[in-house]
Amino acid sequence: MASAPWQPEWWRRARAALARNLWRGVEAQHRVATMKLVDTLDEQAVLEQLLEDSKPPLPAGRSLHYLLNTPFRYRSVHASRFRAGSDPGIWYGAESLHTACTEVAYWRWRFLLDSDGLRDGHLISEHTFFQARVRGRAVDLTAAPWNAAADRWTDGTDYSDCQHLAREARSRDIQWIRYRSVREPAGYCGAVLDPACLSLPQPMPQQTWVCKVTRERALMMHDQDSLSLAFPQAGVQQGA
Repeated sequence: MASAPWQPEWWRRARAALARNLWRGVEAQHRVATMKLVDTLDEQAVLEQLLEDSKPPLPAGRSLHYLLNTPFRYRSVHASRFRAGSDPGIWYGAESLHTACTEVAYWRWRFLLDSDGLRDGHLISEHTFFQARVRGRAVDLTAAPWNAAADRWTDGTDYSDCQHLAREARSRDIQWIRYRSVREPAGYCGAVLDPACLSLPQPMPQQTWVCKVTRERALMMHDQDSLSLAFPQAGVQQGA
């Protein structure tokens, strides 16, 4: 591995209690899927409990809402910007709703292009976006001195520096990382390493958006609000 893109003294610039509101989009399909298998609400409840009992255990000592626990409970084998496939789970969110929509649209497009049977067609999905609160010890990669290595944090194809950073951050009890979105450079995101610094406001802000992706573009729609994204056709750039 190349030398770390930070200096040891930079860690003294960690923020003791950095707080932000973060939007995250989830695609909820499990109840639709299980309702196809039952005839009554009692049967639905039994089936949901059987499924719950078969799931991985919750993180030790955690009893957060499932919207906050899920990325830590189900550790994907696929790498992301701050997480290698073998690393603990990370909860990702974005400071603005449109940045969160852009991130979801990009990854739906990537899924389409990576699927041989779907690549020349389209995908339509429905996503619930909700807002959570993160507050905890953090490093802000958009601020000095960390922004001196901005090119390393926003590389489109190589995640190794960000993953190295996240592992070092965990060892130093850093709870989350603030960084600039690669999909929407004017937007900001958070990678939450510790579920203990997450909470849901009451009432919880949320919106339902419909996403349609083709190999050329993505369209996100919610009531009178919409977002259209065109994608490059010469190669696929990775990143989160």
